[in-house]
Amino acid sequence: MASFPKSTWLKWQVVTLVISTCVWDLITGQIRYSIPEELKHGAFVGNIADDLGLDVRELSARRFRIVPGANTQYLEVNLENGVLFVNEKIDRELLCDLSSSCFLHLEIVIETPLELYRVEVEILDVNDNSPGFPWHEFRLEIAESVALGARFPLETAYDPDVGTNSLQSYRLSPNRYFSLEVQTRSERSRFPVLVLERSLDREYQALHQMMLTAVDGGVPGRSGTALVTVSVLDVNDNAPVFDQGVYTVCLLENAPRNTLVIKLNATDLDEGSHGEVSYSFSNHAPARLRQIFRVEPQTGEIRVQGVVDYEEASVYEIYVQAKDKGLYTAAVHCTVVVEIIDVNDNAPEVLLTSVSSPVREDALPGTVIALISVTDRDSGENGKTRCHIPAHLPFKLQTSFKNYYTLVTTERLDRESVVEYNVSLTVIDSGSPPLSTLQTILVKVSDVNDNAPRFAHPSYTVYLMENNAPGASICSVSALDPDVEQNAYVSYCILESKIRGTPISTYVSINLNTGNLYALRSFDYEQVKNFQVLVQAQDAGFPSLHNNVTVNVIILDQNDNAPEILPPLPPNRSAEMVPRSAEPGAVVAKVSAVDADSGPNSRLSYQISQASEPALFSIAPFSGEIRTRRRFQEQDAPKQRLVVHVVDHGKPPLSTSVTINVLIVDSLPETFSDLTERPQSIEYFSDFNLYLIVSLGSVSFVFLVAIIALVSLKCHKDRAGTLGQRCRFSSCCSRRHAGCCLRRKQPGDVLNNSHTNFQVAPSVKAQPSCMEVGGSGSLSRTYCYKVCLSPESAKTDLMFLKPYSPAAGNNVKPANPYVSGWRRQISDGANLASNGSSEVASLHGALFIP
Repeated sequence: MASFPKSTWLKWQVVTLVISTCVWDLITGQIRYSIPEELKHGAFVGNIADDLGLDVRELSARRFRIVPGANTQYLEVNLENGVLFVNEKIDRELLCDLSSSCFLHLEIVIETPLELYRVEVEILDVNDNSPGFPWHEFRLEIAESVALGARFPLETAYDPDVGTNSLQSYRLSPNRYFSLEVQTRSERSRFPVLVLERSLDREYQALHQMMLTAVDGGVPGRSGTALVTVSVLDVNDNAPVFDQGVYTVCLLENAPRNTLVIKLNATDLDEGSHGEVSYSFSNHAPARLRQIFRVEPQTGEIRVQGVVDYEEASVYEIYVQAKDKGLYTAAVHCTVVVEIIDVNDNAPEVLLTSVSSPVREDALPGTVIALISVTDRDSGENGKTRCHIPAHLPFKLQTSFKNYYTLVTTERLDRESVVEYNVSLTVIDSGSPPLSTLQTILVKVSDVNDNAPRFAHPSYTVYLMENNAPGASICSVSALDPDVEQNAYVSYCILESKIRGTPISTYVSINLNTGNLYALRSFDYEQVKNFQVLVQAQDAGFPSLHNNVTVNVIILDQNDNAPEILPPLPPNRSAEMVPRSAEPGAVVAKVSAVDADSGPNSRLSYQISQASEPALFSIAPFSGEIRTRRRFQEQDAPKQRLVVHVVDHGKPPLSTSVTINVLIVDSLPETFSDLTERPQSIEYFSDFNLYLIVSLGSVSFVFLVAIIALVSLKCHKDRAGTLGQRCRFSSCCSRRHAGCCLRRKQPGDVLNNSHTNFQVAPSVKAQPSCMEVGGSGSLSRTYCYKVCLSPESAKTDLMFLKPYSPAAGNNVKPANPYVSGWRRQISDGANLASNGSSEVASLHGALFIP
């Protein structure tokens, strides 16, 4: 390689120092330097420590190094000053060959802490190579008969440099016969052509020598030379002659190898070697033609050596030249036209120009599915085709143009029955033997939302134990939609309805994705025994379709209610009196209890758990009647205490107890004092009781309004002096200044409800203010009340008189210990009244407080 000029060296040093101040590359994040090639060892490239922002004193401690690559280590870093320098002389042509750009990529590693940097060093080309020719001398032999303007290409020169330093042009030394023409094929492909400018004459000058120079574009420029020597040759005066200029032959397609196409004949009038003719392809014969045919040089026979394909070319033109073997001979040419005869060797070709797939399942009959074009590379009858598809498919072929068909539907499609169709299209040509092609067209059917979700069962029946935990799963409903994608996406919801006036949405909820039903509250069998949930399944199609199903939820009873003692019952401070003369089996008392549960959970059994004298009394296990087991004796204590235990048949069983005091007396007194403390009031309250109270209150209100209206009418007449003789007052009324009292209801007037049968009847003494209240069920006693109305004090007194019993007469004292409690409630209700409606309130409290 040539030496690097000093002035250029200084120039590149300045460029390098300027470029070494570059910052991080915005695109690659790399540091880039540019240096010329051929720098010596130690040449400065850049201060890499400063450019990376590193402390020079820490380079060694942090183990700063260049990762060695597969190539020569051209560059190295001085760890003492952070300078990147040339370690090995760089030859750009050896490193990057003819590439327009040349880079060295360095990987910089700092180990503590680990950091990785990339450095690019661009190697700039230096004009250190001169253009050179492959030979030092070009030898040409040109016949003296060559016409003017003849061109003789020469070998191109080679310059390994790039850019402007590469080969740029040629120069030819001055002469009288030849000129130089430079032809450019690309930036690096420039070759010289020698052009004959003047006729040659061997007898005048047999040898011509010229100097050819190749010049590059470097500064300073470099060049290379070669000697061109032209020898003038003597000519052969007679050329061979063909029988005819154009030959035409026919050849069967797919002819075997070595098949004779034609034998050519050319004659030369010269003698000796000048008269011996050789045959060959013309220089203009394409390479493909040389692969199919060959020319025998001695005989002039043209034979087949490759595959003759009519579809590739139906006619071949073979240009053949003939030369004699004399010196300085000229070639003559002829043309052989080979016409290829077609053979049916190509099956039809099917081209699907357009395929509409998928096809909506609701597409109308006649919808175009595919546009089909059929071609056959053969000709004539061999190229005629016909098509058909299977008859059982809902499609047909229609002819639109020649060799063009359309595949259309013949009926509506159903994706749920058939998701896709493989339409087999068969195309057959008319050759002998015929050839066929089978093409399968895949037609997919797209879904349309034409199916509503279908539940797995026509209805669901679910059994749920009461007292369930809120949020517990009840059941799961499932609906399937035979459609696909969003048309098959099913969501669930509960249709709005009410259970006992409450929206069902407060009872249950549903997961809209899974169909799982959940209880929103804890159910009570005693309040709700069953209910229905109407679930709707709806798909996500447009428009959406839906279906409904009924879920019957049956609440199962759980033994969660203990038995309740029904009033009237003997309180703890009251007692049942039994005469000492009672016979064995005499009824002492009856304990009545109910259980809000059902089935076995509500079946009750009675037993005496504690007794002062266990052998004295017995209880019926199912009716609760307490009877004497034997006659009373003198030593029996007059006061007996019984604890009755009532238990249900649930699992586990629940129970309650009641204490009954029994007094053994010689005779039943007219009145007696309370022997025990006032009983505690037992409150039973539920939704059913609330509804019962409201119903009874409404009926009582209407009834009492009618009574008050009659009383008011009578009081008005009494003030007028018309009813003075008809109204009598009881002892309670005589203390008032009122002029009227409550009219006695006629016997037979009845007010019924589910617990008590209220009947107004005359007392035993036929007092006009006495009403008879008859109980049904466990309230099997009759009581008489006296009602006095005082319009002046706006207070009503309802006085308990005595129980009325047809069997006992008026002398029987009330056995119900709750009488005093009722009297207190009635009096309290009367005291609350402050206007004309107090009578209604007091009467309501007297008649309907349980």
